[in-house]
Amino acid sequence: MKNILKLIEELEGQGKRKVYDQKQVFVREGEIPNKIGFIKKGLFRYYYLTNEGKEFTKVFMKEGDIISSYTSMISREKSYYTIEAIEKSEIIQISLHQWNKLRRIDSKWDKLLIAFLEKGYGIKEKREREFLLLDSENRYKAFLEEYPNLENRVRQHMIASYLGITPIALSRIRRKMKHINLC
Repeated sequence: MKNILKLIEELEGQGKRKVYDQKQVFVREGEIPNKIGFIKKGLFRYYYLTNEGKEFTKVFMKEGDIISSYTSMISREKSYYTIEAIEKSEIIQISLHQWNKLRRIDSKWDKLLIAFLEKGYGIKEKREREFLLLDSENRYKAFLEEYPNLENRVRQHMIASYLGITPIALSRIRRKMKHINLC
């Protein structure tokens, strides 16, 4: 872990500091992405948008996370989702070209990539398990454990879309949990 933190610090010197305002898009659905961002401060979400305009939040990314539509970027295909700042955020941004150049020069960058891919795979696996095995109330409890204090930074409809429920259903769950002091 210590080596990964050192690599992240070094990556900061290779990229450009960028500030994203609330609702500013890092990658838009339909674009072919060409950049990676390391979140220094702030919060982003990945979301899908249906033809009817309904949003489905895939994941929340906070300080210390890397954001990218990586599969689309490396395959040079359009992204299926949008990555948007939920609040004013600061990232270190690096282009795909610069990232690949770093990886060609020194394999240590592959170690950083593997660390973040493993983390992402673990998150994806946990999320799938929760959707398959947990009811909405227990998915909400898992959300609170996974993202402590995030509830105060994220609008209720985004949390509901992350959980796969309506904002009304989320209100009921929260009310019930408050009533029995779980929240």
